[in-house]
Amino acid sequence: MTERTGGMIVELADVDAVLFDMDGTLVDSDAAVERAWERWASEYAVEPAAALAIAHGRPADQTIRRLLPSLDDAAVAVAAARQLALQYDDLSDVTATPGALELLSTLARLGLPWAVVTSADVRLAEARLGAAGITAPVLVTVEDVRAGKPAPEGYLRAAALLDVPPARCLVVEDAEVGLQAGRAAGAMTAALKGLDGDLRLVDLTQLAYGFTSAPTAR
Repeated sequence: MTERTGGMIVELADVDAVLFDMDGTLVDSDAAVERAWERWASEYAVEPAAALAIAHGRPADQTIRRLLPSLDDAAVAVAAARQLALQYDDLSDVTATPGALELLSTLARLGLPWAVVTSADVRLAEARLGAAGITAPVLVTVEDVRAGKPAPEGYLRAAALLDVPPARCLVVEDAEVGLQAGRAAGAMTAALKGLDGDLRLVDLTQLAYGFTSAPTAR
């Protein structure tokens, strides 16, 4: 499976590890995320549409600083904690995204390591992955980095934990800030939801098929 974007061709046979975003990529949690931000926005007198327009893929504190620039660091921390608290128990419609379980099974069969890099904290990440029936062998959360997406730190940390050079990793994302983080880390990128990556995906089933079909010595 190859695709040309901006003059670049990505060969899946060149991929030695896959680094996944969580929300919207491995886990279908979009409705829960939106409900939490809408409720938070009503509590903080913020227009819900303004919050939803910039929240996806970013750490909560980054979004809150943009929405409420007058807040000091302590108030931002309180507001971010409240936003996360609204999400912890809202798991009723959280599931694996189409093709996610098939893709993870394919990676296991091929012996390809993988990790999850998320802007959620560890409590929320484990809750959502658990609801989707996914156990991440390596999990990097917002608590593990000093700078969240679009900074590359999370993806660089995941690559290091897997002992794979970033240039041999494929970052799979559904948010532009995450794709920016993957590019800044020096990784190849695969984009969902019509975004522009080195590979453009309809869903993860397409990537599972691509890995199965790719010529490889594994």
